[in-house]
Amino acid sequence: MKGKNKEISGLEVHLGYWLRYVSNQVSHSFAQKVQAKGVTVAEWVLLRQLYDGESRPGQLAQSLGLTRGAISKLSERLLNKGLIDRNQEEDGRAHCLKLNARGRQLIPVLSRLADQNDEEYFGHLEPEIRKMIQCAMEEIVQMKGLKSKPIG
Repeated sequence: MKGKNKEISGLEVHLGYWLRYVSNQVSHSFAQKVQAKGVTVAEWVLLRQLYDGESRPGQLAQSLGLTRGAISKLSERLLNKGLIDRNQEEDGRAHCLKLNARGRQLIPVLSRLADQNDEEYFGHLEPEIRKMIQCAMEEIVQMKGLKSKPIG
């Protein structure tokens, strides 16, 4: 029998479908914007985290919900791009990562791109609707105990 099966829900009836639909577009748009400035979204997240102060890789991994290996790869890329510095601590084992002058100058530029991207996709919404959507997403994160940050 051809036709629609009423017992099987369609894609468009699921909130997750619409969240992915919008999220994919927002993320792709932002990725293109920061890529034009020479970084990836994941690198931007790490740079922004370091803007608040130097940190050890393990601390970054914990705060961003990433593995130490992922932090190591990201930090190596940022070191190679000349955006961060690595300071060896006195005991010779541990080290801290921090923004250098070039990386610190890039942060406001990337932040404006993030603001612009948000405005492009959500600027037409009334402030109370934006706040309601954000609160709903934050509540889901809290209720589900989600830890990994959306960085890529």
